[in-house]
Amino acid sequence: MLLEVKNLSIWFGDRERPVRAVDGVSLNIAAGSTVALVGESGSGKSVTSLALARLLDEPPAIYAGGDVVFEGRRVFALGRRDLQRLRGAGISYVFQDPSSSLNPVLTIGAQVRESLYLHRPQDDTRANALQLLERVGLPDPAARFEAYPHQLSGGQKQRVAIAMALACRPRLLVADEPTTALDVTVQAQILARLVALQRETGMAVLFITHNLGLVAGLADVVYVMYAGRIVEYGATEDVLSTPGHPYTRGLLDAVPRLARAPGDVVTRLAGIPGRVPQAAHLPPGCKFNPRCPRRAERCDQTEPGLEGTAWAVRCWYPLVSETSARASRGMR
Repeated sequence: MLLEVKNLSIWFGDRERPVRAVDGVSLNIAAGSTVALVGESGSGKSVTSLALARLLDEPPAIYAGGDVVFEGRRVFALGRRDLQRLRGAGISYVFQDPSSSLNPVLTIGAQVRESLYLHRPQDDTRANALQLLERVGLPDPAARFEAYPHQLSGGQKQRVAIAMALACRPRLLVADEPTTALDVTVQAQILARLVALQRETGMAVLFITHNLGLVAGLADVVYVMYAGRIVEYGATEDVLSTPGHPYTRGLLDAVPRLARAPGDVVTRLAGIPGRVPQAAHLPPGCKFNPRCPRRAERCDQTEPGLEGTAWAVRCWYPLVSETSARASRGMR
């Protein structure tokens, strides 16, 4: 296994009255695979991803429990120099807004070459930097090599950010909402490029999104996160075809769908009532219970565990059990 996250807990504030942003999260990523981490804003997805390379400042963050193991090494036990080697060469990141991740006073070429210089100094040449920009599909990379970020479109800047991440030849690429700020057409182009690059390089990808509609055909495994906890995980086909948690069902119902033929009925989008609770004010029992259509008395009193093996759900009254889901798939 390339990456193992074991019962990870991240708090903010102080230990007397902590804000539990991530509480007991476990997930695995195999070499060369794509794993999706899905949930609304405020679910704890980005905090989880930043903790993989110990990028959260301490304080205010507190690594309260659990462990992250990358290629057999415990990340939280690494010294400063080993962490520097891990960041970029082992685990690399592409963030949501390329405007905030690119330096506005450095040219595109200088920023790509800086990534090469830090992790592959022997390859720090203009030719290699141009090759990286070409691989990510940046139009006319030679002409844009001396350009500054403000002279590029949003999609072009995101391609540059991907080139910088790939410059280090990472074994794991963390793509944190990489297409949210882009229009639909550019989103599709960026996702197609990421898929092609993964096949070309053999790297693993952790794809973080709030949109389950982007996951089909992209990820091998899906983890659904809510209020700092994993509430469902399993093979992508299983989770999308027979979701077990009411929250997963709600995310799927919120994906826009177009009418496929004349006469097809276009229904109004079904939203999930309420909002993700603040980490400092979580409800008792199941954290989804204030928004859940299947809420019962037991849900208000005791938090359910994550029950299952290859496919698991954190719910007292799941929409479908693992056994029945497998049986229904076998009948198709």
